[in-house]
Order: sequence, then C-alpha cells, then structure tokens
Amino acid sequence: MPRYLVERTFPQGLHIPPTEGGATTCLNVVGNNASVGVTWVHSYVTADHGKTYCIYDGPDAESIHRAASANGLPVDSVTAVSVLDPYFYH
Repeated sequence: MPRYLVERTFPQGLHIPPTEGGATTCLNVVGNNASVGVTWVHSYVTADHGKTYCIYDGPDAESIHRAASANGLPVDSVTAVSVLDPYFYH
C-alpha cells in the first residue's frame, strides 16, 4: 500500500485532550479513514500545535483527501513517500 506524508496547518492549534473524549475523537478518525481504505500510522505535532505532519497508508492521494474531508481536517499537502532507514545499509 502506498505511504503518504500529510501536512496540516491548524491556525488555532490542534488540541486533543488526553481524556476519554480525546480518545473517542481519535477512534472516530480511524473509523472514518477505514471507510475509504486509509490507515493513520502516526503524526508529528509541532511544539506550538500549529502544524502536524502525518504518515498515512492508502490506495491513492485522493483517498487521503476524502478521509480528511470526512474528518473535517485541513490538508496543506499530500506527498507520496517511502522509508529511508539508515540500518538498511548495515
């Protein structure tokens, strides 16, 4: 399955509380993603919570956009990527 880097900007900051409500929010994202064949692998969040860089697996970039739309999430860019592992060469 292709892998994508998704860049997002949150002008007001991304705030997902470490509570049951936050967990529910994340599970809803996972469920909506699955409905279009997309898997959220993990995300990196900047210190100010203004940007995220998310790793997703999905059939194509359009599926990533559909998942974002279903979740009400912004998308600045979707870039197809592959893993470069420094241990591959050892």
